[in-house]
Amino acid sequence: MNFFEDWTWTTVIKEIIDVTIVSYIIYKLILLVRGTRAVQLLKGIVVLVAVWAVSYIFGLLTLQWLMNQLFTFGVLAVFIIFQPELRRALEQLGRGKIFTMPATEEDQAMNDRIEQVIRALNHMSSRRIGALIVFERETGLSEYIESGIKLESQISTELFVNIFIPNTPLHDGAVIIRGNQIMAAGCYLPLSENPFISKELGTRHRAAIGMSEVSDAITVIVSEETGQISLAIHGQMVRGVDQESLISKLHEELNPRLKKKPRERTSFFTRWRGDQHG
Repeated sequence: MNFFEDWTWTTVIKEIIDVTIVSYIIYKLILLVRGTRAVQLLKGIVVLVAVWAVSYIFGLLTLQWLMNQLFTFGVLAVFIIFQPELRRALEQLGRGKIFTMPATEEDQAMNDRIEQVIRALNHMSSRRIGALIVFERETGLSEYIESGIKLESQISTELFVNIFIPNTPLHDGAVIIRGNQIMAAGCYLPLSENPFISKELGTRHRAAIGMSEVSDAITVIVSEETGQISLAIHGQMVRGVDQESLISKLHEELNPRLKKKPRERTSFFTRWRGDQHG
């Protein structure tokens, strides 16, 4: 009896492992074809399988024979039609990418988004083009998004530059980013009423500080007068942020897995203590 029980549990464990592996492979294959023309082809295959099932259930012999013939030659057709996707899958398998954790893909997507923003900031900073970019986090910013022009577009350097070109309709407002999308441009932000803010700071900087006071959003500013890049978060502002520090801070704050302890997070501001006081 003990042997039988041991054999049963061993079988169950093996079946669980088997199903888990197969499920994971199917999941990775779905990620691989997502967003490609293969999705539509897969839908067509599902329809054919459904037709075959109906012919089998209701005994439609002619239709069933036709579907059997189609499936016989369809295997070869699938390999021909899905050749690009299959080749890409084999290449990723050879590079060991197909079995990487989803977090790696998320990190890469985060890197790409931040890179697009940094490139835009550098371009505008060198040309002294004023800009105001807000990253939404836990606190929803829908009311501020509705105050601007909805875009819901992909994040790109070129789009940022076009939005903030002087004397254009969206130039004076803020761009709000939610996840991997630019939700809106030309948005109105609340101005800070802090009386201790330096008189040197203009409307963009006051709006950035105001947004950081009423939400947990991160706001990056490019000064139109000096080209200086500043960052506002937690009701504080850092002026003259260098590229390396800005990239590090954006990764730390926008990626929950990389967040540091609050004690360490505040140290980012200690080198520029008193910036908002002049």
